[in-house]
Amino acid sequence: MVPRLLLYTRTTGYRHDSIPAGIAALHTLGDFTVEATEEPAAFERPLDPYAAVVFLSTSGEVLTPAGRARLAAYVEAGGGFVGVHAAACTEDDWPYYGELLGARFERHPAYQPGRVVVEDHDHPATRDLPAVWEFTDEWYDFRTNPRSAVRVLARADESSYEGGGMGDDHPLLWCREQGAGRVFYTALGHAADAYTDPDFRAHLRGGITWAARPAGAPRA
Repeated sequence: MVPRLLLYTRTTGYRHDSIPAGIAALHTLGDFTVEATEEPAAFERPLDPYAAVVFLSTSGEVLTPAGRARLAAYVEAGGGFVGVHAAACTEDDWPYYGELLGARFERHPAYQPGRVVVEDHDHPATRDLPAVWEFTDEWYDFRTNPRSAVRVLARADESSYEGGGMGDDHPLLWCREQGAGRVFYTALGHAADAYTDPDFRAHLRGGITWAARPAGAPRA
């Protein structure tokens, strides 16, 4: 069976122009069946058929109370969750979501080139990346440093761009476990160009593959 992904792109705050490019990219990333939606009602139905749920540059409050309960139960029981870029600007009024993701967005400097330093190459999301990855993005700062609660895969090199606010230890890409589920987050993906970049596509594909349950696998 081909794994199914539920791709969610609802925004009630800032909306990224890159969302259509991101949707198109996920449809061509790999062996996934992608169901894209912006309907909160999608989370009021059983999520069991999906290997992972992907929040692609969502923003603001995007779930109903019933949807929140469904998503939490899904992850705790073994479902995968992937957050891309502005997923860290989402569900600010729901404490569980902040724990699930690992950190919440604080601010970002201007969109500009910089460097990503890979700390962990033993993960599908970073396995094919160079040790120092030149990229252009918004370089998110977070309200707290998530390192104590997540497995950091790569950090931002703040000396390579202007306006960083977290210092030398600036996690940017990470993963973690929540209950029986797996969570992957990447702060990258602001611009449409990212979704045609071979390194970013490989990075995103690896993160999703890691988070997703194998097709047909039982829940823990």
